[in-house]
Amino acid sequence: MTKLCVLGMGYIGLPTALLFANNGIDVVGVDINERVVNTLKTGRMPFEEEGFQELLEGAYQKKSFRASTKVEEADIFLIAVPTPFDAELHMADLKYVVSACEMITPYIKKGNLVIVESTIPPKTCEKRIRKILEKSNLKVSQDFYISHCPERAIPGNTLYEMINNDRVIGGLNQKATELTRDLYSTFVKGELYLTTCTTAEMIKLMENTYRDVNIALANELAMLAQEYNINIWEAIDIANKHPRVNIHRPGPGVGGHCIAIDPWFLTENTNDSSLITLARNINDSMPIHVLKKVKELVNGLENPVITVFGVAYKGDIADTRATPALKFIKLAEKEGYTVKIYDPFVKEFEYPILSMEEAVEGSDCIVVLTDHSEFREIDSDFLVCEMRNPNVVDSKNILPKQKNPFINYLSI
Repeated sequence: MTKLCVLGMGYIGLPTALLFANNGIDVVGVDINERVVNTLKTGRMPFEEEGFQELLEGAYQKKSFRASTKVEEADIFLIAVPTPFDAELHMADLKYVVSACEMITPYIKKGNLVIVESTIPPKTCEKRIRKILEKSNLKVSQDFYISHCPERAIPGNTLYEMINNDRVIGGLNQKATELTRDLYSTFVKGELYLTTCTTAEMIKLMENTYRDVNIALANELAMLAQEYNINIWEAIDIANKHPRVNIHRPGPGVGGHCIAIDPWFLTENTNDSSLITLARNINDSMPIHVLKKVKELVNGLENPVITVFGVAYKGDIADTRATPALKFIKLAEKEGYTVKIYDPFVKEFEYPILSMEEAVEGSDCIVVLTDHSEFREIDSDFLVCEMRNPNVVDSKNILPKQKNPFINYLSI
């Protein structure tokens, strides 16, 4: 049986490891976080998402998965560690990828395959990872093989997308690409598109950059629509009836582990990226724009109390990575506003998460920053009764369409 060593038991690495373990591969999952490893050893997932616990139980029943803090010899090594963003330099911080490569280098032997799933800038495998792994005194593409197979899954629907989405695979040579294809075909039902390593690195970044630029366009159109007193949500819905138009939805900014970060990975080594850079700046500025709308509603009030509905970066999940809500909250505090937060999914955050009743009581303005489905059913009569001043800024157009005449509503 093929043995696979997966480094990184996070949102992508762990379910990937478990999918392989449930499909005929002997897997050891490695993470330097002892809490994560110890939780897995007890048969529990360190985080929740639909289908993950059952996947873990299936792997343990097959005796094909175990967790460890130490790397072991294997036939294949898969690196799925985070790639943080260096906000000061606007560059990818490759420290975890480099560390993972250094951890496996002593265990590399002839015939091994090393797959990088972590999101990385173009040429990283060819220039950086190759150099580290060749400290094993073996030669890439002669003695062992390197490929890149970026993940394409979204939190909240991870398991389905890992199995059913198409994947792109690029090796440093043809054999690396084919070996990687053979491995992923054990569970991926989508198409496996084969290309070069650098092309695969760029494709992942292109996909998220497209979405970021499209969202920036939607946000700029939303601001222009306000000058013409136009309902931007209706305008976008109708414009998208055109067979060749697909404008995304405006909002308070962009968050998550991909869209807000990947464009910078693509542009960190070039000056030829004015459109991409402009889009990033537009999206990063949206919390300022939302706060401007709040100021319009609370102007003249003494010691305004602001209630934030939703700090997750997208609806119906608990993930707050790179959430634009954090910037909005900090900006509101700088204005001297008291900020209270309600989010039905998020349990841990930099600020306290209150019950809806606590968050709404005495509020002067509710600011909707996340499109949780629950918000579609908000009782507007309850808001009127509990709030000191019934003002709402709905940046996601998620609140019930039947507007309460006693509430002052603003969109973005």
